[in-house]
Amino acid sequence: MPAEPPEAEPDYRFTLANERTFLAWIRTALGLLAAGVGVHQLLPPFDLPHGTAALALGCIALAAVVAATSFPRWRRVQHAMRTGRPLPRSRMVPLLAGGVLVLAVAGAVLVAAG
Repeated sequence: MPAEPPEAEPDYRFTLANERTFLAWIRTALGLLAAGVGVHQLLPPFDLPHGTAALALGCIALAAVVAATSFPRWRRVQHAMRTGRPLPRSRMVPLLAGGVLVLAVAGAVLVAAG
């Protein structure tokens, strides 16, 4: 196994950009959480049983996934920058896009059915 490269402090602009990206993931999670609570509290029930609860729980679950993965992602990127390695790819980008697509289709189906 090759030795770990020594860590060096990256240019502060990259560290701050990484922090802004982390905060963007947190804002996204908060937005999804607010959407889930809003759907549950403010929307009238759909004609399909438990449709409102399912849509709200989908938003909240996606918010939890985004929040739970944002800090480990920040840490992996920071470590890569400090050791001069390539930045890791994020599986969250397609997962978030797919999750929002599923929620949008589910919302459209619930609205059309009601």
